Amino acid sequence: MRGWIAGAMAVLGTLLVLSGGAVIVARAMSPATAADGETTDAVSPSTRTRLFNAVRTMPAPDRLIGWGVVLLVLGALAAGAISFNVGANAGNR
Repeated sequence: MRGWIAGAMAVLGTLLVLSGGAVIVARAMSPATAADGETTDAVSPSTRTRLFNAVRTMPAPDRLIGWGVVLLVLGALAAGAISFNVGANAGNR
């Protein structure tokens, strides 16, 4: 079952990364459009707010590529290609 899950995540992750790249190439090949007006705030937002806004306003191709990479990493974890070992030792005299 782990193999099926890892395979599905690998296929979907690869498709997401490739489709994100295809959208980027398609936008580069299309005629230029007017850019959206940017506004600046007088108050500097917190780091959490800036991070949330950056993720929320991320272009669609970048989101596709990001989710594809996440699925590829999860697929590698499920397949056992990536593993984490955590250990602790207590010193005895």
